[in-house]
Amino acid sequence: MSHPHVSPAPPEKRPMDPFRRAVLRGFGILLPPLLTIVIFLWVGATVNKYILTPLEDGTRWVLLEYGSDIRTAGSFPESAFPLTEDQTDDPAKRDKSTASGLEKNYKRTGDGKYVPQEVYDHVEDLRDGKAMPPSAVEVYSVYHDDKTLRPEYVLPFFGALFILVVYLLGKFLAAGIGRFFWLQFETLIHRLPVVRNVYSSVKQVTDFLFTDPDLEFTRVVAVEYPRKGIWTVAFVTGESMLDIESAANEPVMSVLIPTSPMPFTGFTITVKKSETVDLNLSIDQAFQFVISCGVVVPPQQLTAAVSRQAKGGAAAPPLEAPPSSDE
Repeated sequence: MSHPHVSPAPPEKRPMDPFRRAVLRGFGILLPPLLTIVIFLWVGATVNKYILTPLEDGTRWVLLEYGSDIRTAGSFPESAFPLTEDQTDDPAKRDKSTASGLEKNYKRTGDGKYVPQEVYDHVEDLRDGKAMPPSAVEVYSVYHDDKTLRPEYVLPFFGALFILVVYLLGKFLAAGIGRFFWLQFETLIHRLPVVRNVYSSVKQVTDFLFTDPDLEFTRVVAVEYPRKGIWTVAFVTGESMLDIESAANEPVMSVLIPTSPMPFTGFTITVKKSETVDLNLSIDQAFQFVISCGVVVPPQQLTAAVSRQAKGGAAAPPLEAPPSSDE
């Protein structure tokens, strides 16, 4: 008589030693805030490198081109340069380090050009005894950095400018002509083999974060989908259609089946109310569960085994194999 095959019991899981458990628990406490800080620092560094720094460099260039009073020696009359000690009228022997007697005095820089005396003195005070910049452009660059491009001025200004640009862009894209150009741009993007995949993924994330959802969820339920025995978290969206309710001969409702990790990329189905299970979950907790692919489970929904493991307790003993029928 053949004996039925009995699967051997799985080996008993050894409890974790206290030191290792304490280390893992410490990592579990420290990693979330540390990763949050790292993400914010990375976002800030990226914005500073690719947005703020180019804008600051562009503003500095505009100030140097149109907001700087840089002159050459030939632009001054000879009377602007004081005579040397021998009081000669020879232009070659005049002291040309300073141009005075005009509406304002000018100081010569290392490249032979002239900047206003107050600009030169301000930069000289900032250098605090160090060598002056070798050119008039560099002198003015230091001057503008301290006078105009200071962080307490730059960050609020560029922040307000960025919000204004985003607002105007949003208003433009909401209009008919703006929407047309945007659709043409997206059509072009979707024709590029590799770029379209990256763009679609990024667009799903940004739409989820910054776009108001058209659906308004009322509660969270569990439905057996796509077959019996497989439970899926779903969001109730409405009472569905009268014809479907008549065909089912009982109350039905429409639910959104979300897909991980983007809940708003799911699909809508109609199910019988009697075949749904109301879950003790808030909408936010359900979103966290779906986005994390089931890793983040609300505390009130943790199973007993998971709760014991989280508290550092011993694992549940394995079930013994049932005795064979011939014993």
